[in-house]
Amino acid sequence: MMNVPNMLTMARFVLIPVFLFLYLNDQAIAAVIVLLAAGLTDFLDGYIARRNGLVTVTGSLLDPLADKLMVLSVVLALLINSVLPLAAFIVMVFRETAMIVITAYFYFRGQQTVPANFFGKATTVIYYIAITLLFFELAGGIEVLWCGIVLSFIASFVYLMKFRSLNRAS
Repeated sequence: MMNVPNMLTMARFVLIPVFLFLYLNDQAIAAVIVLLAAGLTDFLDGYIARRNGLVTVTGSLLDPLADKLMVLSVVLALLINSVLPLAAFIVMVFRETAMIVITAYFYFRGQQTVPANFFGKATTVIYYIAITLLFFELAGGIEVLWCGIVLSFIASFVYLMKFRSLNRAS
């Protein structure tokens, strides 16, 4: 169903190549504006969906996928420009890819998926802060990023425990 929250989520998919084009063509400020716009759509789609009873299965699947693809695009761009350590890139790609595959696997087996948890939302905020620091080569960007990475694994653990509990009960 294509409601306003789902359209906002779809807009985030469109912003990924726009971001990459701008950042990789030395338009860092414009790229950050696009990234912040993506973050705003992420906040708004969830808020509007919950507030207006517009939460859909499609949105529940596409929203985290859009977030993960945006984060992966950003870290790839930062890696290409030698701003991000390779180790951080590898860990992030592993975690994000694993979560996409696990979610898709269980979804297509007809099992219920779990919405984002507090730790997942906090991870996204920390990633956006770290990315902004890294974009402008400000102090602490790498450290904040590693905090986000650690938190992302906590979020994954909580997600998997909730998923297991939910699907065991149903």
